[in-house]
Amino acid sequence: MRVHTEQTSEGSRLEPAQLRHVLGHFCTGIAVITAREDGREPVGFTCQSFVSLSLAPPLVSFSVSRFSRSWPGIQRAGRFCANILSAGQEQLCRRFAATDGDRFAGVEWRASPATGSPRLAGALAWVDCTIEAVYPGGDHRIAVGRVQDLGVTPDEPDPLLFYLARYHRAAPTTPNGPAPTP
Repeated sequence: MRVHTEQTSEGSRLEPAQLRHVLGHFCTGIAVITAREDGREPVGFTCQSFVSLSLAPPLVSFSVSRFSRSWPGIQRAGRFCANILSAGQEQLCRRFAATDGDRFAGVEWRASPATGSPRLAGALAWVDCTIEAVYPGGDHRIAVGRVQDLGVTPDEPDPLLFYLARYHRAAPTTPNGPAPTP
C-alpha cells in the first residue's frame, strides 16, 4: 500500500500517522456493512465512517478502502445493510475487521426485509440500502446508499464507540433530557 506525505498550506509535511492521531479524537460509532449477492456467500466489513447524508431523499454514506476484499461483492450486489453495533458487540466488530477467515462463521443473522442483505443479530440498529453512487476518495471509495428500510432493536442497548484507537461505551445519560438537535 502506498502512503503519501502531503504538504499543508504552510508548506509543512502532514504525516499519515499525525492525521490518524488527530482524527482519532473524533469519537464514532461502529457499523458492519454487509451484503449478499444472489447465490453467493455473504460479505461484510467493519466500518467507522458510516454517516447520515440526507433526509430527503433518505441517503447514508460510508467510506471503504480501495483494498477491501468485501467491497467488490457489495458493489456487485448493489445493496447493503449497515448494522450499527451495540456496546456488547466488540468481538463481532473485531471479527469483521479481520483480514482473514470466514467472518460469518457462527454469526447469527437473517436477511434484511428490503434487500436481503445480512442483518446481524444483536445490532443496535440497521439501515437497509441500495447503492446510489460511488465516488473516489483518495485511498478509499465513498459509497452513497438510498435507504429502503431501517429499524432499531426494541431494547435499544448502548452503542459501541471508537475513540483514540480503543472501544468505549457511552456514558450514562444525564437527567437534563435529550441533547438538542444540531
